[in-house]
Amino acid sequence: MIRFGIIGTNKITDSFIEAALGLEDFSLAAVYSRTSERAAEFASKYNVPHTFTDLEEMAKSDLVDAVYIASPTSHHAQHAITCMKHGKHVLCEKPIASNAREMREMIAAAKENNVLLMEAMKSTFVPNFAVIREHLPKLGAIRGYFASYCQYSSRYDAYKEGNVMNAFKPEFSNGSLMDIGIYSVYPLVSLFGKPNKVKASAVMLESGVDGKGSLLLQYDGMDAAVLHSKISNSQLPAEIQGEAGNMIIENISYPNQVRIEYRNGEVEELTVPQADNVMVYEAEEFIRLIQSGQHESDINSLANSLTVLEVLDEARSQIGLVFPADRL
Repeated sequence: MIRFGIIGTNKITDSFIEAALGLEDFSLAAVYSRTSERAAEFASKYNVPHTFTDLEEMAKSDLVDAVYIASPTSHHAQHAITCMKHGKHVLCEKPIASNAREMREMIAAAKENNVLLMEAMKSTFVPNFAVIREHLPKLGAIRGYFASYCQYSSRYDAYKEGNVMNAFKPEFSNGSLMDIGIYSVYPLVSLFGKPNKVKASAVMLESGVDGKGSLLLQYDGMDAAVLHSKISNSQLPAEIQGEAGNMIIENISYPNQVRIEYRNGEVEELTVPQADNVMVYEAEEFIRLIQSGQHESDINSLANSLTVLEVLDEARSQIGLVFPADRL
């Protein structure tokens, strides 16, 4: 049984807990919040036995084996490193850090303290992503990758009315690229590695973050295009283009339908069943790694997480998106 402490009490945390509670080796032991009222409120919802308002105290506690971090991105590195210094395994929401420098510090802390550090990028753990990887050779030489994840944020309505919420504040290391674009960049890096060149553009908002944007990424023999937005919607599927055919992927943020359309007109349906709440797969993998004594995931590897942040750093430098975390 792995006893989890929770850092960050928001909607994504609810989704993670609801998924993980179905696993027999998951135990919800503690919750941290800055206020005792919020900690108590969250604890009562899930019958959590212990609450903390001091992060260091929870990190030191022998009541917790691992932590799930869903605090604002700007806090990820500090929260993760504090916990890892006290021997806690860390599953950290995406993006795992504000920038590549922070990620390198987190990797160093994980290795120094012999603990597991893993990014909670759910899409690469789902069964249909394994299908994508398995059947990729059927496409022949890969020549292109396209992914669009554009989701109009309800918080944008508040923004337009003059109420700038956390999702649109640079001090929390937010914006469309970090919140939404990463869902298309991470699978790309996972499948094809680090691009040779990145070119980015964006629509910048007055608050200092990007509302939407695009990336063009070059590889040897292929290129990739990524669209992302928090101020408009898109229903376009993702596509991997090969010389023998195209792989069509519905919902790049949690692939749930996959097929190959060959040049000769044949269509091969590849979709396999998967859970409605796909966060169960990342929780399952994280627990398995802890129990087997491993300190890194082969799927969401530390190298992949670092490469993704290096790509995002380069894109942000081109569009002029600077976070306070970059100046530390």
